[in-house]
Amino acid sequence: MKKQFLDSGKIVGTHGIRGEVRIDPWADSPAFLAAFHTLYLDEKGETKIKVKSRPHKNITLCKIEGVDTIEDAERLRGKIVYIDRDDVRLDKGVHFVQDLLGSEVRDFDTDVFYGTLTDVLRTGANDVYEITRDGKTYLAPVIDEVVRDIDTEKGVVRITPMKGIFDDAD
Repeated sequence: MKKQFLDSGKIVGTHGIRGEVRIDPWADSPAFLAAFHTLYLDEKGETKIKVKSRPHKNITLCKIEGVDTIEDAERLRGKIVYIDRDDVRLDKGVHFVQDLLGSEVRDFDTDVFYGTLTDVLRTGANDVYEITRDGKTYLAPVIDEVVRDIDTEKGVVRITPMKGIFDDAD
């Protein structure tokens, strides 16, 4: 089941004396998180906060409504911020990492089970899927020739593996 509220960053400190906080964004970029006007301080969406944000280098600076002093902002250090899935429109073929984790990885043609998707590594050129089976870890590049179909509703990623990805010869 997909989570409605997605963890999207962590408040790592304050900025200035007027209550701004620095958020380490767990998104594609600080600008992605800065585009939201409402964030949440819990995974159920019960603690809603109104914000004005802006990207700054590799973080997001955020002014939270009602947080006006450095002392108020300091109390939020370490808190995880969440976004509401309904506030995001993803492009076709783009997925939340949280929706991919735990997916079965299967062969596109034969349906052979390769393992479970346990992490998505950001390498710069392309992401890499970490696939785990029987205590072993395999790495598959996220390129069109390898990742052929992603069904987050069913929790299945279908791939055509490159030679050597699952070869167990050491």
